[in-house]
Amino acid sequence: MKRRERTKHLIELGGLVVKAGLVDLIDDDRTVLLGLLAEAAAKLRDGNREQQLALWRRRGKRIFAADGLFADG
Repeated sequence: MKRRERTKHLIELGGLVVKAGLVDLIDDDRTVLLGLLAEAAAKLRDGNREQQLALWRRRGKRIFAADGLFADG
């Protein structure tokens, strides 16, 4: 059962990448996507973690709300 849960989780995360429009914007270049995610992780390590998370959380909630979807968290 753990494997199914993990697979579902990974599929959902991939769906967020698509929902954000990144796949089209970067022409499905996975090296760019990894670099972008690494850049986001570096921003979170730079000291303004809570402020950055709050900003990204607000943006994410607006996107979910625009689609009529509820986001956990």
